[in-house]
Formats: sequence, structure tokens, C-alpha cells
Amino acid sequence: MQLARNLITMIRNYLVETTAVMEPRILSIQSHVVSGYVGNKSAVFPMQLLGYDVDYINSVQFSNHTGYEHVKGQVISEQELAQLLTGLQKNKLDQYSHLLTGYVGSPGFLKELVNTHKYLKSINPNLIFVCDPVMGDNGQMYVPKELLPIYKESILPIATILFPNLFEAELLTDIKVESEANIWQIIEALHSKGIETVCISSAELPENINNTLMVFASNKKLKLKLEVPKLPVSFTGTGDLFSALMLCFLQQSDLKESLEKTMAAMQAVLKRTYDYACQHGKNVKNMELKLVQSREDILNPKIVHRATVVEI
Repeated sequence: MQLARNLITMIRNYLVETTAVMEPRILSIQSHVVSGYVGNKSAVFPMQLLGYDVDYINSVQFSNHTGYEHVKGQVISEQELAQLLTGLQKNKLDQYSHLLTGYVGSPGFLKELVNTHKYLKSINPNLIFVCDPVMGDNGQMYVPKELLPIYKESILPIATILFPNLFEAELLTDIKVESEANIWQIIEALHSKGIETVCISSAELPENINNTLMVFASNKKLKLKLEVPKLPVSFTGTGDLFSALMLCFLQQSDLKESLEKTMAAMQAVLKRTYDYACQHGKNVKNMELKLVQSREDILNPKIVHRATVVEI
């Protein structure tokens, strides 16, 4: 019995020592496009630019995003996801500080993500699970409806940080947003599931008359909101970019500064993209995010809009 206790103590000490010195290393599991910027193509470059090692698994590999007339490509299965993780495991390449997830297109794959998280957390008990629950927008789901109960029952209880848009936040909590007060009800409901940090991005509230977008953020200790101008076009890949930037900036600073830096970088990217499209034509190709051209704005975002503290 004493030998077993000593062994358990040694294992625990080893885990503490290894996780304490672990440099940030991110596993990002999202969609991928050959051309354009959504999913991992939108998230990996900014994270690497900000100095983080990123490994990534593509839940789908498409020629381009689905806003184009034609889309070709492949979808990887949950069995293939498990095989990739097995390869990492056998080569001892399975130590991560963060797991970042985005678009998932099938219930089976999402369930396997739960297993992936469980395994990675057994290697690093301090693993931070950053989840963007990509399900839909503007009142429409664009993934199978069977994913919603899996998010509710299996993902929310294990997520450390959650980045839903307004529609996804409503789906996850069954709370309809009719005012800002409902936003905070949603955030408290998500905190009650054990989620440490919640950010709801790109929210357009019914009472908003300023043609702006609101972002709400909370980490239980601090509640923030930030208002930014809304550009008169729609973009793709912005949620993926938001999640990546917030993950990185939260490693470097507090929630308020992280939110302000993220939105400053986002606004710079979107403004550059919009200006390019205005000059060359507002078609789907010209509206691809100008990430490479915005690398200095990502590295050194110039904060223009400040977050305000909300007292509830």
C-alpha cells in the first residue's frame, strides 16, 4: 500500500514539474481551406506570429470556404482524428498547454473531441480548453442539430474558455436575447457550468441604434463590454481570428487588455480587408481577410476602443 502511495506521489510530482515549466503549445482542431482564411487558416498564422508553437488538425479540408459557388474537399472522421492523436502519443508529442477547437461538422467527431480533451488533460492537468462552439449565425444553424446537445452536455462542462457568437450563446443556454440584461444572464449560466472565461462576440442588440457591434466578456471577477463600429459588409473567418487572438493575449495580460488588443487587431484587419474590396470589387474573393498584410497590427495592435467595466 505504501509503495503504491509513493508511486502516485512521484507521478503527481512529475506532472506538476513538467506542467510548471511547459512553454505554451497549442493544438488547434478546426476547419481548413486551401485558399482563403477561415478556420485554422485564420487562426494559426496569428498565433504563430505572436510567438506560440501551434500544431493543428484539420476537421475538414476544403478548396475554399462555403461562401464560394463551388466547394471541393474532404472531411476527416472521428477514427482519423483518433489515429492522429495516437501518432502524437506514440512519439511523445502530446504535451499541450492549450486545446483550441472550432468548426466540427459531425456528432461523432465532436464526441471524439471530448475523448481528445480527456487524454490531453491526463498528460497536462493544467490544460486550457478554448472552445469556439461553431454552430451558426444570424438565426440559422449550419451544422447538424445533433451537435447542440453534445455541446451542452459534454463540451460546456469541460471548457475553460468559451467564445460563442450571440446566436450560439442563445442555443447553448436557451435564453433569448432581447436586451443587454439577457446577455449577462447567458454569461452567468455559462459560468455556472464551470467555464472560467466567456466572451460573446459581434453582438447586435435590439436597442442598438449606433450601427455598432458589442463584445461582452467575463471571467467571474470582471465583467466588460466593448463597442466597435460595424462595417457595412459581412466577413468570414472573423470568429476564428477572434478566438486565436484572445487565446494569445490572455496568456500575456488581463481580460480587459486582452479584449482591447484583440478588438484593435480585428478592426485593423477588417478595415484593411474592406478598403481592399472597395478598391477592387466587393466579391467573395476580395473579401478574404488580409491577415498577412496586417501582421504589424496583430503584433502591435493600436487600441482605439476601450472596454468598460459593467457592474451587475
